[in-house]
Amino acid sequence: MTEHTKTDGLPGIDGLVPPQVLDRSRPRNERMAGDKIECNACPVLCQISDGKSGACDRYANRAGVLVRVDPIVLLRKTLVDDGGTVVPFANAAAQAVGTSATAGPGAHPAWDGDLLRADEVFVTGIGSSTTYPDYKPAPFIVQSTAQGVDLVTVVTEGIFSYCSFKVKIDTDRYLGPEQANVRCKGEVVGHVTTAEYGSQMLSLGGVHHLTGGSKKEGRVTLEMMEGLGNKGAVELSIDGGAQLVVQAGRAPIVDGVEESRMRVGCGSATVGIFAKQMAALADEVIVVDDHITGVLSEHQAGRCLDMRRSGVRLRGRKSTPGRYFQVANPGTGWGGTDIADPLAIIETWDPATAWPGLRLLMTSTTGEHASWYVLDDALVPREAELPVAAQQVIARITENCEPSQSTVLFLGGAGGSLRAGVTENPVLLTRAIKRALVNVTCGGAPAYVWPGGGITVMVDVMRMPDRSFGTVPTPAIVAPIEFSMTREDYRALGGHMDYVRPLAQVLATGAWHDDGAPPGRRWVHQPATNAWPLGHAPLLG
Repeated sequence: MTEHTKTDGLPGIDGLVPPQVLDRSRPRNERMAGDKIECNACPVLCQISDGKSGACDRYANRAGVLVRVDPIVLLRKTLVDDGGTVVPFANAAAQAVGTSATAGPGAHPAWDGDLLRADEVFVTGIGSSTTYPDYKPAPFIVQSTAQGVDLVTVVTEGIFSYCSFKVKIDTDRYLGPEQANVRCKGEVVGHVTTAEYGSQMLSLGGVHHLTGGSKKEGRVTLEMMEGLGNKGAVELSIDGGAQLVVQAGRAPIVDGVEESRMRVGCGSATVGIFAKQMAALADEVIVVDDHITGVLSEHQAGRCLDMRRSGVRLRGRKSTPGRYFQVANPGTGWGGTDIADPLAIIETWDPATAWPGLRLLMTSTTGEHASWYVLDDALVPREAELPVAAQQVIARITENCEPSQSTVLFLGGAGGSLRAGVTENPVLLTRAIKRALVNVTCGGAPAYVWPGGGITVMVDVMRMPDRSFGTVPTPAIVAPIEFSMTREDYRALGGHMDYVRPLAQVLATGAWHDDGAPPGRRWVHQPATNAWPLGHAPLLG
């Protein structure tokens, strides 16, 4: 065994030259203890003792052999029989060795583990290993056939230093000022970015937090990113703002309170959407909002409905008729403002226009807050019981507010090593992707490729298999990426054709060591919301 141990080979495949690796990666006068082996899966180059794992917990020394701790993830389609019933898989042991299992009386026959159905099996980058030291072909370059077309999928587990998570938090609640620092365990790990419609946005991670600060900042950032990517709950705090618990696919927790819904729209939009229903029950409706507060009788919707002007005058800056900015400061009160009493945003009533008995409904953009007032003889609003008709309108507003949740998007730049694993001339891969000749996926999930130079991908972590992300202590995130194309297109872009292996051969041998245990595989159903990676339109027309 050389001092530099291979992590990317496919042992047991005869007739192919294995990918090149360095014979030695450290000075010749620097020697390791006899029971240690060196892992070359990342620049850390851990020296691992027998029975121990490396710093990333992804590779271990098993009796002098470097083994992958986590299994590779394989996708499969849901199999359906002629009657439309889902056909169950065989038992786990049968899956592992590709044998059939006996179905019980009256049961549908289980899939027998036939791995030659290339259009029903997809090898993901999760658990596949890396191309470090960068120039090597990808660990898996898999040939398969789908709908009669010969395809090649280049499968890699990329080491991403240039990556981040964009987090969309559906809430009307104020989380913090734009550009404010976001912290995890006291360390700055990102910032608040521009709010979007009904959502607050965070940008977390990134190369500067991973590598540009202290070691502790990099370590905490890495832990936070791995937790978010793997759909775990992460505690964050915003300078000058809220305390958060964020988890992909779950409602955010803001200052200890779980959010339930995002707003249906700004105050102006809410007034406009429900104008007919509101005008039938009240003389004036004010929808309180941190951004744009709406006043129905002044709004174009109220004018079109021939509503009588109420004479109400709000604080803040009038934008256009019935639309007001800056009626209050941002906060956690009514409509994302800092007020607890909605009447605080009313400056006065025009005595020449307003009248005693005027019925006023005030609500927030989610219907979470609502109050009913009637003007007395002095034109002072007096709170009264909310009429049933008004309650119904508030319920309609609430009904139209979608459930609050946190959306986590992984954003990463596929740099030199990932592209070199596909072709010796990386720019050809970039050009092929821009021409829609290559389908890019992350763990089999569809990835959006940003326009412009390079290969910058973005993917929703909820569409990826569980435990898709890992780390290396450089520090960097480990994430799967797959490039699928026709065999001829792969040849045309100068791909590593000598390392293309049929799917059946990869599944029979893989990169797993034959120690008598089942191969290190984890089968995952492709979600119905995801297109099948090998059925993408640019590939199969």
